[in-house]
Amino acid sequence: MLQVNEIRDHFDRACEGLKKRNLPEPESLLQEVLKLDDKRKQTQVERDGLQAESNAMARQIGQLMKEGKKEEAEAAKRQTAAIKSKVKALEEDYATCEESLIRLLYTIPNVPHPSVPAGKSAEDNEVVLQKGTIPALTGTQKMPHWELIKKYDIVDFELGVKITGAGFPVYKGKGAKLQRALINFFLDEAEKAGYKEVQPPILINEESGYATGQLPDKEGQMYLAGADGLYLIPTAEVPITNMYRNEVLSESDLPKKNAGYTPCFRREAGNWGAHVRGLNRLHQFDKVEIVQITHPDQSYPSLEEMSLHVQGLLQKLELPYRVLRLCGGDMGFTAALTYDMEVFSAAQERWLEVSSVSNFETYQSNRLKLRFKNQDKKTVLAHTLNGSALALPRIVAALLENNQSDQGIRMPQVLVPYLGFEWIS
Repeated sequence: MLQVNEIRDHFDRACEGLKKRNLPEPESLLQEVLKLDDKRKQTQVERDGLQAESNAMARQIGQLMKEGKKEEAEAAKRQTAAIKSKVKALEEDYATCEESLIRLLYTIPNVPHPSVPAGKSAEDNEVVLQKGTIPALTGTQKMPHWELIKKYDIVDFELGVKITGAGFPVYKGKGAKLQRALINFFLDEAEKAGYKEVQPPILINEESGYATGQLPDKEGQMYLAGADGLYLIPTAEVPITNMYRNEVLSESDLPKKNAGYTPCFRREAGNWGAHVRGLNRLHQFDKVEIVQITHPDQSYPSLEEMSLHVQGLLQKLELPYRVLRLCGGDMGFTAALTYDMEVFSAAQERWLEVSSVSNFETYQSNRLKLRFKNQDKKTVLAHTLNGSALALPRIVAALLENNQSDQGIRMPQVLVPYLGFEWIS
């Protein structure tokens, strides 16, 4: 969540940034934050003053008792009791005010970086670059992946419906091997780039959801195991980043770089439509995630480094891709700047998002209480970043569609050592 002191010190910048997100009347919203903060501080001052007065009177009572001034001591006790009652009331007011402030801050998204373009939807995103050759498919060599997977019997949606429901496919034979090959390839590449592999839980508690910003923003999109109050993760970002919740790191420990493979679960309520056939949108899918905890001065160079890492994966997979800088209206709630990577799906003739790489600056770390001691021995908030490297379903869709021929489906050379075969046929 936003830091109150940052809102106070850079009020106009925060307002202008939130306008890029099309937030209605951000000035009024941020003014309400400052009013609640002022009220909280004033309550704290009054409480501390009365508490100091109560402590002084307690010492005075002891002295009066020693001097045998019983009546005066009793009067002082009654006065102290009244003060304590006021202190208790102020403590309750303080707690209520602080709760209201935090609840309000939870509803305010991150302030976009100055480079984020204004805009309302994906149509307003900025294309940063485009690389690779788009395949020219014709006739029988232009089958969408949902037909290819049936032809080669590698993914079974009907079986998934039988076992669970729509959006939970069963990968079979070479389809299952392709999943495993991609996961291992992505993890090996992350290790080469200096990321330490972790295998986190795929269930999180409510505190973890709030700490990284999935709650309350995406509560309706997460699967809840109600009996235990645990959520199935939408991305490995959540458990991996929460590894550092309530931690104070040393500056020399930064950056922290972790990568992890997990299945991911998303209800995707209200997101189904004409362009979500086959593997384009699922309730369960596999993904390798990269996460960095960095010094604030290094977070944007780290973001560019993460973007280049993802681009390197796409180049090795021989997929045409483009990089987008998301506009304020299309950017995630917690992000300050996001790059989306999209691959071109030749049979569908459209771009498919396969990765988002984001810098959250201090938005997550403020919730996480994730800090480090700098060279001046001051404790300051770290910056957090994460990115998909990569999400599998649309990668698989593009690989199948772009590499189809009369012989079958050719696999990229980089995957052959992992697969043990060159063709799905």
